[in-house]
Amino acid sequence: MSEEILDIGEIARRSRESGIQLSSSTVEERNAILEHFAEEIYLNRNEILEANMKDMDNSIKNNISEPMKMRLLLDESKLKACISSVRDVMNLEDPLGKYTLSREITSNGLKLYRRTCPIGVILVIFEARPEVAIQISSLTIKSGNAVILKGGKEAINTNKAILNCIENAINQVKKNYVNINKEIVQMIFSHEDVNKILSFNQFIDLVIPRGSGELVHMIKKNTCIPVLGHADGVCMLYVHVDANISEGVEIVIDGKLDYPAACNSLETLLIHRDKLSEFLPALLLRLKEEGKHIKFYSDKECLKYLEGENDVCELIESLYHHEFSSNEMCVKSVSSMDEAIAHINQYGSHHTDVILTQDEKLAASFMNRVDSACVFHNCSSRFSDGYRFGFGAEIGISTTRIHARGPVGLEGLLTYKYTLRGQGQTISQFKHGKFTFTRRDIV
Repeated sequence: MSEEILDIGEIARRSRESGIQLSSSTVEERNAILEHFAEEIYLNRNEILEANMKDMDNSIKNNISEPMKMRLLLDESKLKACISSVRDVMNLEDPLGKYTLSREITSNGLKLYRRTCPIGVILVIFEARPEVAIQISSLTIKSGNAVILKGGKEAINTNKAILNCIENAINQVKKNYVNINKEIVQMIFSHEDVNKILSFNQFIDLVIPRGSGELVHMIKKNTCIPVLGHADGVCMLYVHVDANISEGVEIVIDGKLDYPAACNSLETLLIHRDKLSEFLPALLLRLKEEGKHIKFYSDKECLKYLEGENDVCELIESLYHHEFSSNEMCVKSVSSMDEAIAHINQYGSHHTDVILTQDEKLAASFMNRVDSACVFHNCSSRFSDGYRFGFGAEIGISTTRIHARGPVGLEGLLTYKYTLRGQGQTISQFKHGKFTFTRRDIV
């Protein structure tokens, strides 16, 4: 890892300069970095895992919460998935320079084009999950953006080990390519640096926070730079009266317990009241068979079918907004799909919500009316992920409507520019009818 200590403003300025250079690079140049990056992670896997164990030991000493520890842990299987993710991004088509509009706009041959280009400099602030540094770096490199990373202090050793791999990969490639600069990926470490860098809107084009709702709100409050992200992952699932019970039970267990700390895990289960007597006993039986458990916060109607369970508490309204990130969830009865939709739109975080039903028309209505970035029918909320969507990796999940929504992959890191190609045309030529505007698409 580079030992040069830079002022935070200089880091931002160098990111801008290196991003401009990277935007002119070829896909072969960018892919070369990714190829070396994947190789460096593999060659240094033991060092990365040892660094993560240091962070895990520190997390125990510092009494970090269990959900945070789950996110912090980077084991061999996660690291192997990270390497595959980098290679998947490398194998994606070049996203830059794609023409999305080609039009001859005048009768004398003036041609207008719109093509994709990088956003510029991305600042990504994330908590706990060190693999985010790998995912983000691969996506920003592929899309021609420079990136400044700020990881959580709880993952500092792992993040430094990963940064070392990135820098080694860049240094190997920059020997042969003029458009590659070592500052295309930089990392900052102190909280004070975050406060300072959020003011450098002349250098930074987009901030992406990945972490708690408190983190996202803090960043939005303290910067005028556009922010892309989601505050919470309060995902909900509605069980309609005609839902397949065996399939539905497996979907609920997967959505809640596959990885409870994930932002796409379920937090609230809504069940049609005419389905309660069938669904809840089947869910409890399956949990018992698998040796698993969920702590339920239940309303009075659902409580009738949960009595006798040790881990059941009274449901209070404030919990509907809560992201548990553990094996806890709310369970509530509803009288109709309309009531379920109203509840989701009022209390959910507009991340990912699910309906279980065998009625296609009903499912279509639910998917149209639920105001979330991802709305699923008869499948687990855990599929809400850029890697699983085939994006190679994801920069994060966006619950906003402008620019990008849902799992954000390469496309979410692009903007576009218009280019006009002429042969001496002037506006005055059109004032007297010599030439006209044709606006004809070029095939």
